[in-house]
Amino acid sequence: MQKIPNKIRYILVVLIPLTLALSIGTCSVSNPPTSNPPQSDGLTQYTDPDWTFPLESESAIPLPDFRPVVAEVIPSVVSVTTEMVVSDFLGRQYTEYVAGSGVLIDDNGYIATNNHVVENAESIYVELVEGQTFPANIVGTDPLSDLAVIKIDALDLSYAYWGDSSSLSLGEWILAIGNALGEGIIVTQGIVSRLNVSVNVEGNTLYGLIQTTAAINPGNSGGPLVNMSGEVIGITSVKIVASEVEGMGFAISSDEAEPIILDLIHYGYVTYPWLGVGSSTVNPLLAAAMDLSVDRGALIVTVIANSPADTAGLIKDDIIIRFEDKEINDVAELVQAIRASEVGKEVEIVFVRGEDIKTTSTRLVERPTS
Repeated sequence: MQKIPNKIRYILVVLIPLTLALSIGTCSVSNPPTSNPPQSDGLTQYTDPDWTFPLESESAIPLPDFRPVVAEVIPSVVSVTTEMVVSDFLGRQYTEYVAGSGVLIDDNGYIATNNHVVENAESIYVELVEGQTFPANIVGTDPLSDLAVIKIDALDLSYAYWGDSSSLSLGEWILAIGNALGEGIIVTQGIVSRLNVSVNVEGNTLYGLIQTTAAINPGNSGGPLVNMSGEVIGITSVKIVASEVEGMGFAISSDEAEPIILDLIHYGYVTYPWLGVGSSTVNPLLAAAMDLSVDRGALIVTVIANSPADTAGLIKDDIIIRFEDKEINDVAELVQAIRASEVGKEVEIVFVRGEDIKTTSTRLVERPTS
């Protein structure tokens, strides 16, 4: 059987008029057949006229009540609508309206959302749950993390509290809240399925994602994922779309998003530390195929000339296994360790060359813009 490849998509919804075709099914109704009760033939020894369903176990764990969480968080969730000019296949231009979501992160109008929600927008409008609509301005965007901050000119707004995604556990209840399908703010519930997931979307890898079973639909992009304390522990971003796939949505974790949002508000852009290597993940299969001496780490496949990696003496086929105090098992861990560092910081790198374990150091620089 041929396997259908999964597609990973940002979750936007284009607002266009929809015509719903409703069909009414018909069925024939006939009188039920009648029959006489079966003869017992002595089988009544197994019946019990006094039987009832057992009482509910006192030890049963009740499901959580989501209503207090929704009541606390929903005033901070906003619908985001963008206008953008696009061209059809004949080159004719027209205005397209795209729906997304966002979450107020303070009472002065700062809103966290996704970069792909506001990217290339000519105009941005934000609607609060109460119905007020405001024009919004872009504070800063970051395509690498798919995060953005926009701002509306309003005060004394309800806002959500930022949470700690590192405290999440598999199976923990969470809620996704957002402008699903452009129909207004909708709430869905689910659990945490996986943590610290990396997903490649249109050639860009997103790191530190939370996978959830909460239903995520077009228009949810940029909305919050919240825990049962009503804290934002993620920003909804992407989902896997395929006929055989259900319940695989992803949110950028709050810990991953926090420093990026701070940079966007402080400076309008994000500064990333840069080492200057291209790498691939070492696993047992790759180690056996290449006869490597270790089966984990980040295998260097390219070194940029005059980069910090070049200055440190790293070369192709070296395998980075430690960056500062962090063990490196794969490329995602190396990228996250570099991003967690600072521009201008002297870092220690432990790597494997052939059979030998070596140590070097270098000073990270700002990631080039191109």
